[in-house]
Amino acid sequence: MLNQEAYELFEHICEYAENFGLRLHSVAGGRLLDAGVQTPGSLDAGLLLARLCMGDQADIAIVPADPDRFVTSNHVHVRTDAPLWACLGAQYAGWPVQTDDFFAMGSGPMRLLRGREAALKDLGLAEEGPVAVGVLESDKLPGESVFAHIAQECGVQPDGVHLAIAPSHSIAGGAQVVARSIETAMHKLHELKFDVRSIVSATGTAPLPPPSKPGDMVSGIGRTNDAMLYGANVTLWADADDQSIESVIEQVPSSSSGDYGRPFAQVFKGYEYDFYKVDPMLFSPARVTIHGLRSGRTWIAGRFNTDVLRESFLG
Repeated sequence: MLNQEAYELFEHICEYAENFGLRLHSVAGGRLLDAGVQTPGSLDAGLLLARLCMGDQADIAIVPADPDRFVTSNHVHVRTDAPLWACLGAQYAGWPVQTDDFFAMGSGPMRLLRGREAALKDLGLAEEGPVAVGVLESDKLPGESVFAHIAQECGVQPDGVHLAIAPSHSIAGGAQVVARSIETAMHKLHELKFDVRSIVSATGTAPLPPPSKPGDMVSGIGRTNDAMLYGANVTLWADADDQSIESVIEQVPSSSSGDYGRPFAQVFKGYEYDFYKVDPMLFSPARVTIHGLRSGRTWIAGRFNTDVLRESFLG
């Protein structure tokens, strides 16, 4: 049960919240960990938020990167042997959490309790239980109405809701967003009608961008997306036949999209800051490798784009 696994991690984080640059709040009987709204947060906080997002089903670390190629000295590295549940069941930001006075994109295993998203239904991913654990991307703290809304949607009591929050322009928010390299590949493959249940293990890296200035959500969103689109590298181990892999491999990387080639902030502005107008095929890693477990063959597609990373991270 991913919510229970994440809840146990949440308990540990709360015990040492101050050590991670976090601030703990009680809201409507539930708990909220602020990792970057009214606190500076930290890299540790970002990695912990990423683990919460994935239901604690992955190992996540910051590792060295080639600064000449990725315009940063750090990568966020993710490894999981439960990619279906960890990435599509939990980590994917598929829940727009909205009330009269609040909006955030919601991630984490709480989505399994809600169970309304088409992908969750398609893949038979669902849970029941008394606790809902999630991560919100926003620069505003949620109030009681948000906890009540999430509790109702997930079928739990408000005191069973446990949330962490950070904006994308914060240290922690940036780290947890670029920990989504595998998730973007999994989601793209599902959109391409590839059987993602065949993927048994996965690794991914993405460059950790510099945080944008406080309050600049567009730059924060832009840099974290660019880290994925132009610098992420994902490897998947798939128990699938060669034909099914060959039919999709060239379409998986971000370079297959017509919106590829410019910093995401520019693309976003061109669509009047409406995510739903951006080509959905853009949201995927720069480079993808798939090892076919049945034949022993390997496929590689996509490329890194240092020029766009430099314009995004240093512009």
